[in-house]
Amino acid sequence: MAVISRRQFSKAAGLGIGALTFPNLALSAKPKVVIIGGGAGGATAARHISKETNGAVDVTLIEASRRYYTCFYSNLYLGGYRSYASIGHNYYGLAVKHGVNIIHEWAVSINPSRRLVKLGSGASTPYDRLILSPGIDFKYESVPGYTPEVQSRMPHAWRSGTQTQLLRSQVLNMKKGGIFVMVPPTNPYRCPPAPYERVSMVAHLLKNNNPTAKVIILDPKPKFAKQGLFMDGWEKHYSGMIEWIDPEAHGGIKSIDASKMEFVTDLDTFTADAACVIPAQKAGAIATTASVNDGDWCPVHPNTMASKADPNIYVLGDASVAKSMPKSGSSANSQAKVAANAICHELTGSAIVPAQYTNTCWSLIATNDSIKVGANYKAGVSTIEVVTKFISKKDETAQVRKSTYEESVDWYKAITADMFS
Repeated sequence: MAVISRRQFSKAAGLGIGALTFPNLALSAKPKVVIIGGGAGGATAARHISKETNGAVDVTLIEASRRYYTCFYSNLYLGGYRSYASIGHNYYGLAVKHGVNIIHEWAVSINPSRRLVKLGSGASTPYDRLILSPGIDFKYESVPGYTPEVQSRMPHAWRSGTQTQLLRSQVLNMKKGGIFVMVPPTNPYRCPPAPYERVSMVAHLLKNNNPTAKVIILDPKPKFAKQGLFMDGWEKHYSGMIEWIDPEAHGGIKSIDASKMEFVTDLDTFTADAACVIPAQKAGAIATTASVNDGDWCPVHPNTMASKADPNIYVLGDASVAKSMPKSGSSANSQAKVAANAICHELTGSAIVPAQYTNTCWSLIATNDSIKVGANYKAGVSTIEVVTKFISKKDETAQVRKSTYEESVDWYKAITADMFS
């Protein structure tokens, strides 16, 4: 009878979960939630489900890395504002303080009909609800000549890991007066302003170590996030150092020769001393094995983040189709709390809270000169909708920009605590 009452309660709440399967609580088995991906979405969801259910739900987090380095703030490491160690975090708090079972393995496939996740070791783990927060994979073919084999020559540094260290080393070792080439990705991609914050941090590094060097951006897009704010900041802090070339001007990248560090376009052939190439993106590969993606990304219900293809699977962060919400760490953290609340309600009958989302993206241009963009959102009938939005202004005072930077530092402390503490 307990299962029936929860089903009726969920329908009465208007969650539209008619095909959901429920754990057999009559046999006193704890319901099981398995989470794949230990970043801003997955780690936050693990912590909140464990905390909200006080041990009534068995929570397992599958994450291959034992130490997680955040993509957000990695640009500040690149620019010399943070140490590499400061953006690294472990899963001790989730395991010891919150009782989350941490499995440091790769999840290689999902069997939705049997509700099983297969691990790289060959073992499988069952679930009643599955959360996918796998981040991104790359469409290497989107940049002619760019392949996984040439990443060490032209790092993308767009996933958690050591490529950011490699990129920083390559920038610092450029010849005097050399050229750094950045190729941003096409839309949609992880953290829309981040390639241009990266340009700012590279320019900051060069200004202090190699002031006659140049930065060339070969952009596949005719415009980009916070464009006016970035360009105003580049002129103020790095005048004459950064050149942004749009696709109409360069005519598209025809080929890349990593051995020669050459970028062939209709406009010219650019030879780099160091380069960052970020290909187009898609949902992490595990989403395909779960059959929850529709093309490159995974559609979700806006009120719960549940997959539109499978009501027992939730998709968070970069991999999801959240429409007006950008793919960012802030978005993933916000989405994780909505999904955690919905899952706790489904499995334990706890109170459901109407879905509300937030996002803020901060970008550092130079020392104490930070800008931001963000919005508050609600669940619409079919999509996540903007309620209010904000963006920094060009004429802000130095004190406002410094306060914005300090706000971003506080946010980083808060979100990583929300993920790992």
